[in-house]
Amino acid sequence: MRIRRLMIAAAVLAAGTTSAAPAPFDLAGPSLVVDVQRGSAILPIDEVPALAEGDRLWISTAFSPSQTVHYLLVAAFLKGSTDPPPGDWIFPCKTWTGTCARRGLTVTVPKGARQAVIFLAPSTRGDVEAITEAVRGRPGAFVRATQELTQAALDHSRLTSYLNAIQTLGVSDSQALKKQAPLLARSLAIKFDEKCLDRIPQLQIACLTADQDNLILADAQTSSLAHTVSTGPAADLVMTAASTPQLGYGVYSPYLASVLDIVRILDSFTSAQFQYIPALATPHGNRLALALNAVPSFDSPKSVIVVALPAIEQARPPQLRPVDDPPAVACASDPHLVLPVEGAPLVFSTRYAHDMTLTLSAEGRPPIRLPAQADAAQGGFVVDTRRMQSGPAAQTYLGTLEGYWGFEPYRGPSFPLQTADPGPWRLAAGDEDALVVGRTNTVHLRSRNVSCIDRIALKTAAGQTPALKWQAVKPDEVAVEVPLTDAQPGAAELLISQYGAAQPVSVPLTAYSIPAKLDRFELHAGDVVGTLRGKRLDQVASLAFAGTTFVPGTLSSASGEDQLQMTAADATAVAALAPGAAQSAVVTLKDGRSAQIPALVDAPRPQVDLIAEDHLPSSASRSSNIQLEDPHLLPQDAVLVFSVRARVPERLPRDLALEVASADESFSTRLTVADGSLRLEDSRVAVATLDAGKAFGPSAFGPLKFRPVTAAAAGDWQPLATLTRLPRLDSIRCPADPGAPCLLSGTDLFLIDAVSDDPEFKRSVQVAAGFPGASLPVPRPRDGHLYLKLRDDPAVVDRVDVAHLDGGQELAAAASPAASAAPHQPPPPSPQEPPAPAAPKSDAQASGKP
Repeated sequence: MRIRRLMIAAAVLAAGTTSAAPAPFDLAGPSLVVDVQRGSAILPIDEVPALAEGDRLWISTAFSPSQTVHYLLVAAFLKGSTDPPPGDWIFPCKTWTGTCARRGLTVTVPKGARQAVIFLAPSTRGDVEAITEAVRGRPGAFVRATQELTQAALDHSRLTSYLNAIQTLGVSDSQALKKQAPLLARSLAIKFDEKCLDRIPQLQIACLTADQDNLILADAQTSSLAHTVSTGPAADLVMTAASTPQLGYGVYSPYLASVLDIVRILDSFTSAQFQYIPALATPHGNRLALALNAVPSFDSPKSVIVVALPAIEQARPPQLRPVDDPPAVACASDPHLVLPVEGAPLVFSTRYAHDMTLTLSAEGRPPIRLPAQADAAQGGFVVDTRRMQSGPAAQTYLGTLEGYWGFEPYRGPSFPLQTADPGPWRLAAGDEDALVVGRTNTVHLRSRNVSCIDRIALKTAAGQTPALKWQAVKPDEVAVEVPLTDAQPGAAELLISQYGAAQPVSVPLTAYSIPAKLDRFELHAGDVVGTLRGKRLDQVASLAFAGTTFVPGTLSSASGEDQLQMTAADATAVAALAPGAAQSAVVTLKDGRSAQIPALVDAPRPQVDLIAEDHLPSSASRSSNIQLEDPHLLPQDAVLVFSVRARVPERLPRDLALEVASADESFSTRLTVADGSLRLEDSRVAVATLDAGKAFGPSAFGPLKFRPVTAAAAGDWQPLATLTRLPRLDSIRCPADPGAPCLLSGTDLFLIDAVSDDPEFKRSVQVAAGFPGASLPVPRPRDGHLYLKLRDDPAVVDRVDVAHLDGGQELAAAASPAASAAPHQPPPPSPQEPPAPAAPKSDAQASGKP
């Protein structure tokens, strides 16, 4: 996680050897009080995302009354890493005497300043001169430290908000934790493991807060408020250092990799008089609580505490956006109204966005401003709608989030809203007679808008039931479960209570005891399962046809019609039925009544047998050096050729098509004689050609199935092949050190699940979900091969011959039994999610080359 940038700042400022590991910031330090004035407005420091030229700052210390050490407070402004600030940009203040002791330090941000930093140093002879000399002599070190400390503070605010909320929710309500933990993670851009919620409540908190070093995800908003070392001239140096195993911190290794070089540059920075230690500032109102990672020293060299203030730049407003696009209509009078937003974690973890309101506008009406508060646990802005509990019905509004981002006015996303709709409410077409006693029914209610529904109840002659289960399925339609298991036929009504409406709306209903409506029974010759069509078929107990009894199976509904699968008790007798003229069947209901209905034996459904299959590269396919071990794996850009033989009927019909689909049938295509994708070898055998890339596109993967289809019927599904997407591997680069990892480059590396140097995956690198990079660290090949598990089929281990990669020929030639027996270093760190895209990458970075 990027909070480790704190450790970079610590290494930049701390005196000592480059091999020492940076310490965590867990030591409570002093506090500062900072207020900022711009024009006539004064804000506490926790509402200021960025300073500006001309801002007036009031800075004072908040020492304990028992404080005995006198501290010198110095405020300094920086121009940049290559331009020392003038001497009059450094403002000392003796906190124990005079005006500074009474009122603190008042400074104005000078024109041309880009960073602001505060120093707290024990009073000693020559202290001001020493600090001034350090700042003017090494401005780049302090520019870098303020950038890293500012970024780390922003990341720390997100992590702290997440951890505090998880702890609070887990202790008070484990069910609320399951609901709100995903919302917290979305709001704060925190990596979230859904499997944690499957554990027992006592283990959920520990699981959700584990591995805190990798919880924070990259976020463009936080990165834009403090530039990082991943941009600029130092990028090449950083990327080179990042490949060292000593600094293997996953996706954030570029930041930590710069530690060694920075410390070398600033090795002479510590003087005999002072050493500089960074402080993490956590704002609360106008107070900055400081946390240190080193115990301050009051002996020479004495410790100078370095505190970063917000950067001096144009404030960048948050890029908030609705979670749904377009956003659904919300209820303006809902007392629990939450507007779901995402895209700006700092809105939830800081007070930079303040005085927020939801401004409701409607044609011909004055605007209404409702207070709004960002709540990460709710996943958006919670709106105070008490003013809307009484007002015009069915009034539509456009609500816009407005407020301030620091000193600047902010206008956020807009949402459609509406007040309670008095009607007319009506049953959806086809549901007028859908209520049948003795079962739970689902009816659909329609109106202009259903967003303001609070509860729905059923009122019958026996009285009113508790609230019913309901769900909005469309903006103007809601599905309601109506339990009538023990009810009697007769009149009933649904009572719809809405937010902001004084009285519920009544929708009259009628509960029926009418028997099922039976239309017809259909059976294909050779099948043992037929289809009974009609309505309310849950009352069916059995069906008799052609001397055989059929029993009910799966019941489904489509277009207002029930379809009930009926399975024959005697499969042998049914198999002998031949297609013929219309007959009749007798249906017996559960209450003992029976009815005679039409029945028909249709032509048999087509059946074919798979003979063989093979796959060839398509004209658009690219060569792959991944050797697929499973012959049933079909590369996504390959052409699958397979042959089938007719079974029923014995000759292939001219209108035959082969339908190929994914397991869930979300992707499907038909191969036909007409389009040339299905060719007849003779009257019984056909050869099909499937170009998977053209047919399904680049996002299809997984098992494929096929079935024969004619104009009359469709056959049974049969397994075919497993569609697999392959990354393209271009090159491998390995340093001279045999214990160091190699760098594998290519495209579509996110399709790799894991990489190892042995087929048993004893030393493997796991590739994070959504990895967008063009290169990743991998173990050094032991036998001239790397072994992959593809994300589309991680159960199979595939092999890569590194000799076919650019830079791999030498590795393959050097592979030998002696080299394979050499001791191996631990595998390199698994690549994680990328750092925030603060600036465009160079060509070297974009290609993934070190």
